[in-house]
Amino acid sequence: MSGVELIKVKDIDDGMRLNRWFMKYYPKLSLGHLQKLLRTKQIKVDGKRAGTSLKLTAGQEVRVPPLNLDEMPTKNETAISKKDSDFAKSLVIYKDDNILVLNKPSGIAVQGGTNTSFHIDKLLDALKFGNEEKPRLVHRIDKDTSGILLLARNRKTADVLTKAFREHKLPKTYLALVRGCPKKSVGEIKAPLEKVGEKVMVSDGGKPAITEYHIIDEVGDKFALLEASPLTGRTHQIRAHMEYLGTPIVGDGKYFGSERRRFSELADKLHLHAYKIDLSVLYNQKKIIKAPLPEHFRQSLNQLGISFKE
Repeated sequence: MSGVELIKVKDIDDGMRLNRWFMKYYPKLSLGHLQKLLRTKQIKVDGKRAGTSLKLTAGQEVRVPPLNLDEMPTKNETAISKKDSDFAKSLVIYKDDNILVLNKPSGIAVQGGTNTSFHIDKLLDALKFGNEEKPRLVHRIDKDTSGILLLARNRKTADVLTKAFREHKLPKTYLALVRGCPKKSVGEIKAPLEKVGEKVMVSDGGKPAITEYHIIDEVGDKFALLEASPLTGRTHQIRAHMEYLGTPIVGDGKYFGSERRRFSELADKLHLHAYKIDLSVLYNQKKIIKAPLPEHFRQSLNQLGISFKE
């Protein structure tokens, strides 16, 4: 930029906080530099001093001073390769103007972290499909859990979805292949959960957690395929509840009793799949999205002779 600019806030950015607006349109601008410009009154909104948390309104004018972005170090980021872009697009199982639904593979994290450089969050730029902004994460599933991951294609939808998840208005159903078979074919696990070290454990002092389940098919008392629906949204809830019930999920290295069990005829991957989500409350009509089973899960069911019609 060679001089001061007055930029009108677009309709799509109505309600966005000022700091996020700058991060969106000036990604090379550091937060520290932004705060300095605000502190010295070089950035204004409608001619008035502004703070980072100010919520913008469509039509307002943002005064943007010379930022000298070319002199700033480039972030250590690389563009998404065609291979990764094609991979990201291959995960999409539903798309409309407001949402995307991905069928996330087992083994891929939703967001980055220690020793995690490849994740869904890194691929979001490939999923714009003509939009100016990339889709937004509104919930998470475990790295080793496969299945439905919902994305918002704009900020307003993100707010709606975040609120709906928080209020448990988007029922989710998981499929779990477990070792052993619950005594009841239909049941409710009502056991509070608390994080203890690296695990989530059933604890009297934990947060309320409820999981409903029913058996779809079983192999004597050796294995069973369950549908499980979490009525609360605790971390690792289904995995911890299945262990607590005495029927841990096949391939679970963290929640499998005292030690991990491997089965020679079955894939050594977590057999927990976010199978479907009910979005009817968003569309005011019946709207259920299903995610096809991953190959390792399907092969294990075939090996065990378990019947399941997707």
